[in-house]
Amino acid sequence: MDESSNRFDETKAVTLNNVAEKAGVSRATVSLVLRASPLVASETRERVTDAIASVGYVYNRGAARLRTGRSGTIGLIVPEITNPFYAELTAGIDDVFDKEGRLTFLANSNELPERQDRFVRRIREQGVDGIILCAAEGTTGDVVAQLRRWRLPFVQILREIEGAVGDFVAPDFRRGTELAVDHLVARGHRSIALMSSIRKTSAALERVNAFQAALQRYGLPSSGIHPCVTDRAAAFQAAEMLLTARDPPTGIICHNDIMALGVLYAAQNRSSKAGRAFGVVGFDDIPEGSHCVPKLTTVATRPAAVGRAAALLLMRRIAAPKDPPERRLIAPKLIARDT
Repeated sequence: MDESSNRFDETKAVTLNNVAEKAGVSRATVSLVLRASPLVASETRERVTDAIASVGYVYNRGAARLRTGRSGTIGLIVPEITNPFYAELTAGIDDVFDKEGRLTFLANSNELPERQDRFVRRIREQGVDGIILCAAEGTTGDVVAQLRRWRLPFVQILREIEGAVGDFVAPDFRRGTELAVDHLVARGHRSIALMSSIRKTSAALERVNAFQAALQRYGLPSSGIHPCVTDRAAAFQAAEMLLTARDPPTGIICHNDIMALGVLYAAQNRSSKAGRAFGVVGFDDIPEGSHCVPKLTTVATRPAAVGRAAALLLMRRIAAPKDPPERRLIAPKLIARDT
C-alpha cells in the first residue's frame, strides 16, 4: 500500500471525518469527545484525542455556537487582580469550568465602574454564556439591569450590589469577624480596633457591623474603626499612628492579610513583637501569612471554595434561567497562629 495514502493533504482543511478515520471510530464518536460527553469510554476518548493532535484538527467554536446557542466561554470580572485572594478565587472558578470544557475570560476593573461597564460589553460581544462579577466600588444596579435585558446569566461574588437581586456567593464575612473578635477576647484583649477597607462595599460594611455587634455582645468599648487602603504601606502607616496613640489598642483586626502584614511590620519597627501582648488578626489566609515571623493569625475565607461555588451556581443558572435566585455563604475558619 502506498505510504502516501495514509497522509492527509496539508493544503486542505482537516475535518471530523479525517479524525474519525485516523482514530478508527465514527464521526459521531469524535463529535461526542469534542463535546466532553461522558458517554465515551476513556480508552476511546484517548484514541480520538491522539488522532486530533496527529492530524491537527481545530475545533470550530463559532460553528458549534451556531448549532448549540452556547459558546463554552464565561466572563469573570474582578476589581483587584494583583491581590492573592483573587488569584485563588480565579483558580477555583477555572477548576470547575475547565472540567466542563469551558474557557474563562478574565478582566480586571481596577475598582472603576466605567472600566467595568466597558468590559461587560466587550465580554458580551464575545458571546459568553454567563458572567461572574465582583462589582467595583460604586457599581449601581444599572449593570445588573443591563444583564437582565440581555438575558445574560450572571452571579455576583463577594460584594452585593445594593438593590440588585440575583445569585450571590461570598465568604460569611460577618461570621469571620465574629471569630476574630472571639479569638482576641479569649486571649485577654479588651481594647480592640478594626482596620477596615476604605472601600465602600458590602464586604467592608459587613465586617464593620459585625465588629461593632461582637464588641457590644462582650460589653467592650471599641478602640476605633480605621478605614485604610488595603495594601502594606498604607496599613504600616496607619498602624504606626495607632501604636503611638495615647491609649493604643492591644488587638487589631484587619480587612485582609495584606493589611495585617503591614501592621506586623509596624509593630516590629517599634520593637513590639506581635503575640499575646499585642494581637493581630487578618482575613483570607494567603500563603505569606503562614511563613512570616511571627506567623499571622487569620480568618480563612476559602476563596477557591467561593470560586467553585460561584462557577457551579452560574452553570445552574445557565441551565435553568427562571429558577429563583440563590444566596450562598461559605463558612470561614479561624487559623490561630502566633499573633
